[in-house]
Amino acid sequence: MLDLGCGTGRDVYIVSKLVGEQGNSIGIDMTDEQLHVAKRHIDSQMKRFGYKRTNVDFKQGYIEDLHSAGIIDNSIDVVISNCVLNLSPDKSSVFKEIFRVLKPGGELYFSDVFADRRIPERLKDDSVLFGECLAGALYMEDFRRLLAEQGCLDYRVVQSQKIEIKNADIEKKIGMVSFDSKTIRAFKLDDLEDICEDYGEVATYKGTIPEHPHSFELDEHHKFITGKPVLVCGNTASMLQNTRYAKHWTVMGNKTVHYGPFDCTSNCTSNSVTVSAAQDINSCCQ
Repeated sequence: MLDLGCGTGRDVYIVSKLVGEQGNSIGIDMTDEQLHVAKRHIDSQMKRFGYKRTNVDFKQGYIEDLHSAGIIDNSIDVVISNCVLNLSPDKSSVFKEIFRVLKPGGELYFSDVFADRRIPERLKDDSVLFGECLAGALYMEDFRRLLAEQGCLDYRVVQSQKIEIKNADIEKKIGMVSFDSKTIRAFKLDDLEDICEDYGEVATYKGTIPEHPHSFELDEHHKFITGKPVLVCGNTASMLQNTRYAKHWTVMGNKTVHYGPFDCTSNCTSNSVTVSAAQDINSCCQ
């Protein structure tokens, strides 16, 4: 796991516990002072977790140039970030680097501020707006285009919440823009299409992710109930069977027959099918 803009390392240590002693949690930040604080807690955190080996590493560097920090191609399972990408002056390079270092099937999972339009040029250098994570907020369609440039044609919104600007001075400057805080997941997969397509595939969640025994939410439109077969689009099927989630799902069917576009905008529980109907699918990809 790689945390972009890790600061004092809080999320790196949380992931350190989640991945276990044999996993690896890496943080990168450009600020030496922040990294000094993060590194100061390595020994105590490893002792608290009961680890005999250190599974964290903190690197000084820039998220626009992960290569200089020694992050090699196709080496990372999951990239995370918490409200940092909006601060980058070169977001195109950030996403290029993310998809360079992700393994095939790897996941980008991050939270950030997004806008309903492009931020006016006159406001992008405003120090107050920049500090509030507003001046650098990505317009959602430009975000989609940046992912497409890296071959990622579909992403999923896990959570979204409107940001209310309560400061009168800030509202006066940029109140014409609507902002949302969003949690996004996107995968490094080479078979995603630019819209959801219907191939008659059916996915069933096994309930085997420890923190999610009864259900799992892939995104805001896909909540899978344990043991309940659900019709899914081709993109969702790939996200479930060609990533780290593969062992937790049974996906039946393949892409040999196309039935047209698939409506992924409603909750997937409305697309549930009977077990007997699911068993009629010709083949199973697991």
